[in-house]
Parts: sequence; structure tokens; C-alpha cells
Amino acid sequence: MRASEGVPLITYQRTLDLTPLAQARARLPSPPGFAAIIAKAFALVAREQPVLRTLVVDFPWPHFYELPRSVGAIAIAREIDGEDCVLIQKLVAPDELALTGVDALIREAQTLPINEVPMFRKLLRISALPWPLRRIAWWSGLSLARQRANYFGSFGLSSVSAIGPGNLYPTSPGPYMLSYGRLGDDSRLDMVIRFDHRLIDAAPIARIMTRLEQVLNTAIAGELQAMHSPSTGHPPVRAVGI
Repeated sequence: MRASEGVPLITYQRTLDLTPLAQARARLPSPPGFAAIIAKAFALVAREQPVLRTLVVDFPWPHFYELPRSVGAIAIAREIDGEDCVLIQKLVAPDELALTGVDALIREAQTLPINEVPMFRKLLRISALPWPLRRIAWWSGLSLARQRANYFGSFGLSSVSAIGPGNLYPTSPGPYMLSYGRLGDDSRLDMVIRFDHRLIDAAPIARIMTRLEQVLNTAIAGELQAMHSPSTGHPPVRAVGI
């Protein structure tokens, strides 16, 4: 929260029509969760749009730093010693992984013992440091470009849709924070993106949201369809422009 105070986050929200995706997902007995679906789709769009892989870094002077690959930071609700908390699972290049692999990494973070998740162990070690050392560790994670990606990713993802309806507008050190609601009976999904206004304006974000909807209904829907009938020989939904 302290790291997010100085980030000028702007919110853009749109309702996406995900009929092809919803139809393909409904055919699977155990479909991938929407966290994995959104993370991979956004990383696929970021493959085309370098600005979605760009960080705003302050050290040694304010500058932009473009990452070669997307890194997702997925908020995971867990319990430690009887206390509710939120930890971060890192997804490196989810666009290069099978959707089942992305989903497995998220589910492991949700179910494995805390000390068996490498990213959780790293975060808890830092949190246990004395205040001066902890502050230095946070500073290096925020100020050094490669460490920024390692700790905070190029985009974040957080949602409470599994608990109930409603939209979430989380803060983040940036540059992008995604959230989504529940998929409606009409196959429509509320999607929220909060973005660092120093990096990008609202008009490109609106176009990116349109592209995200296209990718969800083509590349991701096609992969889900292939999971339903991997040996039928019928081609999946064609992934336009990927």
C-alpha cells in the first residue's frame, strides 16, 4: 500500500462479451479458472503491445524499462497462523505456457503449504526482516528494474469473484492491475484495469481492452476447445491475429 501511494492509477472498466469463451469452457468438466485465463490472455496481448511490458522506474533517474516477457503477479488469499492474508504468486511469461500449466501454478499457490511455494517463502523472509533491512529490501525491489519485475511483475491480477458478485478496484505499485467480476448467465464479464497514467493514456487502454476481448474469444477459446476434444481431428476455434 505504501509503494502504491505515489502511483497515479486511472481506472477503466468495460463489460466483455465472452460467448465463445464461455461455450468452450462450459464443455470441460474441470475448466481452468478465470485467473489463469485472464493472465494468459493479457500476456498474449502484451506480446503484441510492448507498453504492457514496460515499467516506470525511478532509479538512478526516472525512466521506462521494457521487459522482454510479461510477468504476472497474482494475488492469492491464504491464512497464516489463523490470520487472513494476501500473498503473491509470480507467473513468468504465462503466454508461453499451456493454459493448464498457468492454472496449475495458481492452484498450487492456493492449496500447497505456505512454505512449499517459492514466491511465498521469499515474501515471508523479507517480511520477517528488521524494519531498516526490510525497508531497504522493498526499496531495491521497487527501484531496480529487474528486481521490480521479480517482485511485482509487469501486471497484477486480483479478484473476489469466487466469493461473490461485485467489482474490485485494487491499488498497485503499477503499472497495470487487473480485476474481474463473475461471468454472467449471458456470458458477459465485468473487467477492470487500473493503469499508471505516466505510462499510457485511456484511449490506448480502451483499444487494448478490445484486443483482450478478441484474444479471449479466439486464442483462449480455441485452447479450451482443444482441451475438450484433443483427439477428434477437428480444428479448434481459429486464433485470429496471434
